[in-house]
Amino acid sequence: MQTEISDAALVAQVQAGADRAFDALMARHKRPILNFVYRLTGDAAEAEDLALDVFVRAYRALTSGGYRRGRAEFSTWLFQIARNAALDHLRHQKRHPTEPLPEYDDRPDLGKTAPQEIAARETDEQIATAVAELPEDQRTALILSEYEDRSHAEIAAIMKTSTKSVEARLYRARQFLRHHLASLLA
Repeated sequence: MQTEISDAALVAQVQAGADRAFDALMARHKRPILNFVYRLTGDAAEAEDLALDVFVRAYRALTSGGYRRGRAEFSTWLFQIARNAALDHLRHQKRHPTEPLPEYDDRPDLGKTAPQEIAARETDEQIATAVAELPEDQRTALILSEYEDRSHAEIAAIMKTSTKSVEARLYRARQFLRHHLASLLA
C-alpha cells in the first residue's frame, strides 16, 4: 500500500529542484483551484487560463524562495494566489468588458430526463446569478465554504481576515441568497 506524500514533502522536493514533485502538487490541486476560480469569475475559458497562471506563479514562488513553510499550509497559500488572480481578472474585466462565453459545467450526466436536466440547469443558473450578485468578499467566503469545503480558519487565512469576519460574511451571504432564491426554497 502506497502512502500519499504530503504537500509539505512535495514542496520541499520542489524547493530542492525536483520538478516532478510540482507535477504531483499540480495534479492534486488543479481541480479545486479550477473550480474555485471558475466560481469566482463565472468564465470557463478564463478559469482554465487563470488556473494555469496560478500554478505558474506558485512554481516561481516555490523555486525563488517566495514561499516559506510554516507561514501557511500550501493549499491555503495556493488559494490565496488563486483568489488574487481571479480578483485581478475581475478588475480588468470591469475596465475592459467582453462578450461572455458559454458556462462551464463539470457535472456528470446522471441519466436525467430532458425536463429534469432543463430544470436543474435553470436552478443552477439562478443560483449562479445570485452568487455572482454577492459582494466579492461574501462570494469568496461562500465559494470556499460551500464548494471547496474549507474551514472558517482556512477561509480566514486565504482572505487574510479573522474567522469572525468570515462567519459574518457567510451569514450575510446566506441571508442574501435565502432572500433572492426564496422561490426555489418554497
